Amino acid sequence: MKNNCKYYKNTECEYFPCHENAGEDFNCMFCFCPLYPLGDKCGGNFEYIDDKVKNCSNCLIPHSKDGYEYISKKLREVSEIAKNNREQQGD
Repeated sequence: MKNNCKYYKNTECEYFPCHENAGEDFNCMFCFCPLYPLGDKCGGNFEYIDDKVKNCSNCLIPHSKDGYEYISKKLREVSEIAKNNREQQGD
C-alpha cells in the first residue's frame, strides 16, 4: 500500500507498533482516533474502565486497510456532536 492521503505508516515512531497483531498494512494516519467522542456509537472494539474511561487499545479500525473510509463516513456524527455543543454554549 502506498503512502497517500489515506495511508501513512510511521515505522520510526517510538510506539510503533502500538497495537498487537496490527498486521502488515497497519495505518498510522489516525494515530488518535477521531471517533472517540462518539462513545459507544463508534463501532470499534473498546471497553470502559471504571465506567468512565474509554479504552480503545483493542480496536484496530483506525489502523486497518479500510479504516480511512470507515472513519470518513462516521465523521458526520462527530460533526453533529460539535454542532450541538456549540448550540448549547450559545444558549
